[in-house]
Amino acid sequence: QVQLVESGGGSVQAGGSLKLSCAAYGDAYKSACMAWHRRAPGKGREGIAAINSDGTTNYADSVKGRFTISRDNAGGTLYLQMNNLQPEDTAMYYCAAAPFREAHIFCSGGPTTWGLGTQVTVSS
Repeated sequence: QVQLVESGGGSVQAGGSLKLSCAAYGDAYKSACMAWHRRAPGKGREGIAAINSDGTTNYADSVKGRFTISRDNAGGTLYLQMNNLQPEDTAMYYCAAAPFREAHIFCSGGPTTWGLGTQVTVSS
């Protein structure tokens, strides 16, 4: 079982950067597919970045080239570096962990552990 705690959200102006962290508790993290999802006001949840235990990554077109996902298995932390943030990136960001899933589908389709989320607000 994995427990996830996100941090690093905040308010920035367009063009700014933020780095989100997700602390993972539990050895199952090391072999799990990990992902960042977001939910913007009035919209559904969107998978934006994912990484397999072997380091293979996948990104949504909306963030490709601006966001970078990485993981530190030894330290039990997932990261999301977000550059050139835009107002449309405003959302609650959630960390997710799912065993036996794949990054190319943002770790979806099976039992998933979610964090409580961290808010990112980008002003124009």
